[in-house]
Amino acid sequence: MLYSSGRHLLFSSLMAATKPHRVHQIVGASLLSSSKKPRTMATDSSMKEEFSKYADYLNELNDKRERVVKASRDVTINSKKVIFQVHRISKDNKEEVLAKAENDLAAVTDQYISRLVKELQGTDFWKLRRAYTFAVQEYVEAATLCRFCKTGTLLNLAEINASLLPLSDQSVEPLQINVLDYLLGLSDLTGELMRLAIGRISDGEVEYAEKICRFVRDIYRELTLLVPLMDDNSEMKKKMETMLQSVVKIENDFVHHAEMSKNNGRGTLVLLILF
Repeated sequence: MLYSSGRHLLFSSLMAATKPHRVHQIVGASLLSSSKKPRTMATDSSMKEEFSKYADYLNELNDKRERVVKASRDVTINSKKVIFQVHRISKDNKEEVLAKAENDLAAVTDQYISRLVKELQGTDFWKLRRAYTFAVQEYVEAATLCRFCKTGTLLNLAEINASLLPLSDQSVEPLQINVLDYLLGLSDLTGELMRLAIGRISDGEVEYAEKICRFVRDIYRELTLLVPLMDDNSEMKKKMETMLQSVVKIENDFVHHAEMSKNNGRGTLVLLILF
């Protein structure tokens, strides 16, 4: 009897010293600890398998990125060679220079762009866009420059992507150049056209230079309407500033040429053609 009453007093004093919510925490913790299952070998094995899959995926993605970077470097270098070839043009060798430039561009497509397509087709190629975007822009620049010099027209995005389809496996999703990369390449085209126009003015091909000037103006005007509507237009805004400078340089060179031609009476004609 004395032992029972003592035990009762001890329990009562403990309950009084312990807050009710603390009792619930202690009871809950004991229940959780009792229900916690030990980790088994099967659980460890499945976790290792999952981590191994992720590691293989990341290693494969990194290897692919390295191959894409190498292929992109070749595309960039050889596209620049096409552009340099076009700048050799003059009124005496236009057909010959453009024929060689077109052959060089076809070689870039068949030898280097095809490697890029094979690496990126059937995958989420947008994940690796930063690895190949500059190469694609350079390729767009070279292709559109060749088209303009040959026909005086613009090579559009649908035509470029259509030319890439034969390089892809028909059973997987083909690599397609996105709108942003096309527009960035098109913006760079205006800089090359500016250089071409200034060279044509120096050679006395004023009408051809005037055609180039109007073409660059048209591109700039259309993009001033489009760029503000783009979600991510930070890159394009920088390109637009450079594009405007190209237009101004062509016009200034026309004015300079007109002033130089005043002595023989052609200066007024040059300004009338331009404006």
